[in-house]
Amino acid sequence: MLQTQWQVFIAQFVALSRRQRLDSLALLQGTPPGQAGIALIEHTAQARLCCPVCHCRHFHRHGHANGLQRYRCVPCGKTFNALTGTPLAHLRHKTLWLDYADCLLNSDSVRKAARQLGIHRNTSFRWRHRFLILAKTDRPRCLHGITEADEMYLLESEKGVRHLLRPARRRGGSARQRGISSEQVCILVARDRTGQTVDFVTGKGQLTKKQLLQCLPPVIDRDILLVTDGHAAYAAFARETGISHQAVNLRAGIRVRGAAHVQNVNAYHSRLRGWLSIFHGVATRYLPNYLGWRWILDARRILSAETLLKATLGEFPHLTVT
Repeated sequence: MLQTQWQVFIAQFVALSRRQRLDSLALLQGTPPGQAGIALIEHTAQARLCCPVCHCRHFHRHGHANGLQRYRCVPCGKTFNALTGTPLAHLRHKTLWLDYADCLLNSDSVRKAARQLGIHRNTSFRWRHRFLILAKTDRPRCLHGITEADEMYLLESEKGVRHLLRPARRRGGSARQRGISSEQVCILVARDRTGQTVDFVTGKGQLTKKQLLQCLPPVIDRDILLVTDGHAAYAAFARETGISHQAVNLRAGIRVRGAAHVQNVNAYHSRLRGWLSIFHGVATRYLPNYLGWRWILDARRILSAETLLKATLGEFPHLTVT
């Protein structure tokens, strides 16, 4: 190659994405493009590899299939691979999974990711929710100290449902009833001052004490200070569980009382709403996946496609125990 051609070729590297640069580096090192993802899958699965039927670890290699090493259990004779029993089992185009993980970290839409990878939009949609099944479970175990809790409401969406039990709302539409009603889905968010966050889809309509008792006790310390707005359900929950509670009367214009405020959790609500708007409507049945996805991005716990692919397989090496 002539020097001028080489300079033109090198100048094009500036426009490459991170994933394209890594693929180029792998090619220079003699690794076929796309094999890095398969190697990562095999390596991640080694620690937990066992027969999915009898859970025995006495197995031997049994050839290759669909690009992965196949294994055969000695006691029961069943065959399996590194993806058996994971959310990614039976999916194709494994060489594109790291590229798709990059699309998730960039919050790309279904169609944009499909165009970039050359796959069908239905495949892109299926991958999105398969990738998030386990990745969304990477949450703090417990909240400590001053913990803010507040709820937000989204209009219920039956996007994708073939047979609606109500008249369709064109392009999102609006609720037929004013205020909070059964047309709204409640999302409860609790966040401590270190940024650890948990959220729950509690159901339709107003938040209740019963829903709080189902959601919060497993994820909060007994000695926390729970700071909320003036919703009566929080006060009733605090009395029944015996935890310290302080309410901020937002309607009266009191937003801060010393260290007590709900501005952190409200800021999280704002970021969540803004991020959800880019998808032009999220089906309510998939809302937990999107909440987990948003937490991945907001907490910056998963910063690379490789780490996200590991999380998709259930390995969280970055998890901080709290």
